Amino acid sequence: MKPAVRAILGVSLVVCACNPQGTPSTGRDSDVVLRRGIGGEPSSLDPATATDTFSSQVIQDLYEGLTSESSSGEVVPGVASSWTVDSTGTQYSFNLRSNARWSNEKPVRAQDFVFAWQRVLDPKQGSPFANDLRLIVGAAAIISGRSPPSSLGVVAVSDNLLVVKLEQPVPYFPELLSHPATFPIFSDSIARTHDPNKWISNGPYVLSGWQIGTRLELTRNTAYWDLPNVHINRVQYQIAPDQNSQFAAYRAGQLDMTDTVPPNAIPLLRKDYPNEVVIAPILTTAFYALNLAGKPFSGNLKLRKALAMAIDRQRLVDALALGQVAAYGFVPPGTWNYELQHWEWDKMGDSDRIAEAKRLYKESGYSFDTPFHLRLLFNSNPAIKQTAIMIAAMWKEALGIETEFIGEEFRVFLESRHDKTKWDVARLAWSADYNDASSLLDGFRMNSPSNDSEYNNPSYDKLLNDAANTANPDARRGLLQLAERLMLADYPAIPLYFFVSKRLVKPYVVGVKPNPLNRVPTKALSVLPH
Repeated sequence: MKPAVRAILGVSLVVCACNPQGTPSTGRDSDVVLRRGIGGEPSSLDPATATDTFSSQVIQDLYEGLTSESSSGEVVPGVASSWTVDSTGTQYSFNLRSNARWSNEKPVRAQDFVFAWQRVLDPKQGSPFANDLRLIVGAAAIISGRSPPSSLGVVAVSDNLLVVKLEQPVPYFPELLSHPATFPIFSDSIARTHDPNKWISNGPYVLSGWQIGTRLELTRNTAYWDLPNVHINRVQYQIAPDQNSQFAAYRAGQLDMTDTVPPNAIPLLRKDYPNEVVIAPILTTAFYALNLAGKPFSGNLKLRKALAMAIDRQRLVDALALGQVAAYGFVPPGTWNYELQHWEWDKMGDSDRIAEAKRLYKESGYSFDTPFHLRLLFNSNPAIKQTAIMIAAMWKEALGIETEFIGEEFRVFLESRHDKTKWDVARLAWSADYNDASSLLDGFRMNSPSNDSEYNNPSYDKLLNDAANTANPDARRGLLQLAERLMLADYPAIPLYFFVSKRLVKPYVVGVKPNPLNRVPTKALSVLPH
């Protein structure tokens, strides 16, 4: 699970990829540049630590794992040309390509994966993705500090053969290996440099420039094994947290594609740009985390439930008009081998729902005369702020709650969300790392680095552990669904809506096919003459 929020920084001036009139470069491959809007500054380009979606997008261009994804989301070979699994389903053997190279021309070795995965699991690293690898033999003991990282059940038999031993069959394991947490690291020198010219990666692109707050520039990696199928020579990620500024740049011909659209603009865009609006469902949930580290939410279930019930989600998504789906559970629709879970009151009429919220609020110790004053933390973004204003108004109208807004620049927000003294409620969004319910539910584990609520229920953790140790898909699904129902009944968080991806794409950009994980790698795209 990755929050839609991810720290290695590089600073360099970036040469603009446009001519003076701002029109895109075209012609030979060596001249082709793609200008992509990105809604926030990547917090890190280290695959082991980068947890926000902005970082993940760039990392997917810079690195490549054992497996990769087709434009429609199917698992395809990456660094591994092929793999086999034994009769028990617990031992995988990956054959690495002999022509896989780092950007410094050195071969990508099986040892690079061993090094990277041990690093992710090492408690000293504190990687938020450690739980994603917990089903590898020895991983759980390493995470808990009971065994050294070297005990991990991953062996480099040779430079080109990697053997992985699992605790039990994991049906989504090949898909998991396309996630950045499993990407190799050039183990001779971990990328910690601030100089993009010294950045070493193994994917279709290399980092060639990073101007903080403005743009990142990537250049085609000439050492990449599949270079003939990389059709765009340069990628310029233009950082624009404001959807309106991205839209303005797109209309002015300064962007070839955006990663978002302005609030309330979908009807107009469908009218004016009918062939350029790309909308697709994705496995991402927006929610409000409740601070259970202390009062007033700790030990006050009625207050937490009252806040959840006082929100009119349908009115919220209708007002946002961005295609979201109202959420009364946490795991999004479309998740593999899973039935949508929901609160028991999701079909309750508005008047009855508000009446119950008022009853719970009063029994929790608050009233209109003695209202709850809460601090709502969120990263500065027009749609997120609009959501906060609407929900605060709903809380005020139904319960009399007074809300203090704390809107922060994205990088500051990433730090503040871990400081429980600064907020009572925090707006977050979690995206699945792989198409499985566990990718989202694991974030509420007691010791998960992503557990911003500090939810602590041993029964919940046990259900997730039992599911992780269950090979039968039906039995495993039942355990995961039971875990979600238990978590929903505890109200450590308030799901708001499920996302859809929204982009504007120029007609000359070919290959944009968002998959359920919202990945659109530049390698899959090409730019036509225009």
